[in-house]
This record gives sequence, C-alpha cells and structure tokens, in this order.
Amino acid sequence: MPFDLREHTADVAVEATGASLGETFAAVADGLAAAMCEDVPTTGDRFPVTLAAESGEALLFDYLDQLIYERDVRSVLPVDNEATVSADGDEWRLEASARGVPLSDIVAREIKAVTYSEMALEAVDDGWRAYVVFDV
Repeated sequence: MPFDLREHTADVAVEATGASLGETFAAVADGLAAAMCEDVPTTGDRFPVTLAAESGEALLFDYLDQLIYERDVRSVLPVDNEATVSADGDEWRLEASARGVPLSDIVAREIKAVTYSEMALEAVDDGWRAYVVFDV
C-alpha cells in the first residue's frame, strides 16, 4: 500500500493510493502511523474499527480521527492497517482493523488531529487516490 509523507507548512500530509477504497484508506492510516513513528516493533494486538458516514471523505476523516482517538485513549499506535470500504446509496461503511503497538514500546511524535483542509478522495485510472493533511 503506497503512501508518501508530504511537508505541509506546520502540518504533515499523506498522499496514498490503492487499487480499492479499502486499500487506499489503509494506506493513509499507515501513512499516519509513519508520520508519528519511524521504527515500529512487532508488539501489539489487533483491534477492530467499524464506522459509517454520509460520504467517502467523511468516512475517511472519521476513520483517521478514530485511529487518533484509539492512540489517545488506549495508548497504542495503530499500524498494519487493513480496511474494507463499501457504499450503498448515501451510506458509506468501513470495516477495518489495526495492530495497536503500545506507546510505551516506541518513541512517537504527536499528530493532534486530522483536517478537512485540502482533503481529496478520488478515483484514478488504476484505483483510488487520497490526500489528507494532519495537524501536528
């Protein structure tokens, strides 16, 4: 799942692609983890994430916001993200999981929040592309 970290004034951005929406969402989530920590150990247990929203962008925002919430509440860094995204009319659904690495096992930079600033989620020739800016 390819992603690139992009410099963005005082923030950091992740640009990611995938063959499917789920792969793209997971790649953005992996980019979020990479923005917080360069060296990730193999510790941690998987946990599920299930969400619904009214649009693809709203679902992506809510998903990344949920991962930041998990970090803050459970004291874990969500890595090795897997996601499936489906749309039925005006309802978009996400079924995902991540491995939660205990923050005590890593040195991590803080990402404060996901933003809608410059957010993009679009179909491209070979799948999907997402661009998300995070407040640091």
